[in-house]
Amino acid sequence: MMFAANSNNSELSQLIWRYLPLFKRVALFSFIISILALAPTIFMLEVYDRVINSRNGTTLLMLLLWVLGTYLIMEWLDVVRSKLMYQASEQFDVSLRKRLFNASFEANLKSPNSGTLQVFNDLRAVRDFIASPAINAIMDAPASILYLLIVFLISPWLGLVAMLGAVVQVIIGIQTERKTMPALSEANKAAISAQNYANGVLRNAQVVSAMGMSAPIHDRWMKRQRLFLAKQAEASDTAGFNSATAKSIQLLQSSLILGLSCWLTVKGMLLGGGAMMIVASTLGGRVLAPVAQLIMQWRLVVNARDAYQRLDRFLDAVPERQFGMALPPPQGYLQVENITAGAPGSPYPIVRGIDFSITAGETVAIIGPSAAGKTTLARLLIGLWPTLSGKVRLDGNDIHAWSKAEVGPFLGYLPQDVELFDGTIAENIARFGDVDMEQVREAAAQVGLDGIIEAQPQGYDTRVGENGIKLSGGQRQRVALARAIYGWPKFILLDEPNSSLDQAGEKSLLDTLLALKRRRSTVIVITHRSSVFPAVDKILILRDGQVSGFGPRDEVLAALNKARQAQAGANSVPIQASRGGV
Repeated sequence: MMFAANSNNSELSQLIWRYLPLFKRVALFSFIISILALAPTIFMLEVYDRVINSRNGTTLLMLLLWVLGTYLIMEWLDVVRSKLMYQASEQFDVSLRKRLFNASFEANLKSPNSGTLQVFNDLRAVRDFIASPAINAIMDAPASILYLLIVFLISPWLGLVAMLGAVVQVIIGIQTERKTMPALSEANKAAISAQNYANGVLRNAQVVSAMGMSAPIHDRWMKRQRLFLAKQAEASDTAGFNSATAKSIQLLQSSLILGLSCWLTVKGMLLGGGAMMIVASTLGGRVLAPVAQLIMQWRLVVNARDAYQRLDRFLDAVPERQFGMALPPPQGYLQVENITAGAPGSPYPIVRGIDFSITAGETVAIIGPSAAGKTTLARLLIGLWPTLSGKVRLDGNDIHAWSKAEVGPFLGYLPQDVELFDGTIAENIARFGDVDMEQVREAAAQVGLDGIIEAQPQGYDTRVGENGIKLSGGQRQRVALARAIYGWPKFILLDEPNSSLDQAGEKSLLDTLLALKRRRSTVIVITHRSSVFPAVDKILILRDGQVSGFGPRDEVLAALNKARQAQAGANSVPIQASRGGV
């Protein structure tokens, strides 16, 4: 394939080369079709040579039957060729779809809102190209050499004219490449930028509408859109002009060869008379047909090539993760070994030198001021982000390297920004796996959600809408909490689980933490509220990305109160002295 040239060792090129036997079959069919395309020419020669001279109707009938049969075979081979290429495009899509989904997921974990949805548009562009007429033009190109040789055999002069036309067509193709590729590439980048910007705006449509930001936001989107349209128009004008020129040259060449062959016949330099003149003219035009068709499809070619290169770079940047042998289910022993980490891809650490361990079945609260690194630590503890140094181990195994498909059912996670998915309440709680209604009801009842669900017209089959839009903030948080404890996982991390809860919700959360403690689940709660402290065994204090305190709950709280009293006393001394002076 023309796109596999940039790296024969890349994952994408290796996938393309897997279809080489199929491409060879298609190329063989294309060559046979090209040979059979000579049938009208042979038919014409036979009619001039045999039928007109002999005036034999039977010969004419047999020739007609032969040429009709040839047409049917050509049509059948063309259908088979198209079907094979369509199957190749579908197999390519199926082979890469899951890999791209997983890679996009990995990339989005590292950099949320990174515009990874573009890779699926790129996949569609390459898939459509594989089954496009442009591929047929590439497959038909070798037959052009055969046609050119036949024209040379008829007359070297006619062959030179045909070859000159082919050279001009190639030059037009090169010029089309040089002039349209930069513009089309810029147009594609601008289109991707405009699409990503529009997606971001739509995700925040309520904020944009509420604060009257529509006009400036629209202006910013239009700036990107205008750049896309301008570059596309520039490329389209160039490609359109070159396409028209290529088509005109193809038509002109047929007439030139016909005129030249007529002159050669008059001079006695071309045998065969009028029949050979028409043959030479027809084949001379066919020499240029594949190149002309490819130039007409040039925008598709450039778009597909850019898409292929983006896919290649993306897959190279996000290699497929390899997991080791299956591990036994975790029991909840967590060990944090002197970790330092920041956002993926950033060399700047957010948390530094964090070292502690949690016994299975303990409940630990992580507290600290805003921007202390609590959410970063949460993503490290649950295995979403890698560390710069150190390890987070669950039952002695690196949790980041542990296959989430394997360990996921034993983990529960409630992120700070609650995310629900379009589906029923039961499906969301059951993590979109096999819905065990007994466990769904148990989890919902535990977080105090059962009464709310039963009040819905469709109960547990009520659809929550995209991102849970049909539920209130508190209801979304309770559904997410029920999802986190579904199946009573062994290790659960809750990041600000009570940020949207009312008093009743706070009580249900405390009851849930106590229930998890009874089931010997290891629980980490990141919170700014003390309402969960009765269920907590230990408290970890995080300040400026470092642990400033860790130990049993009562000892840490006593130390905090003592520190606050000492601080309050220190602050009151200068005030009293000032008043005494007055």
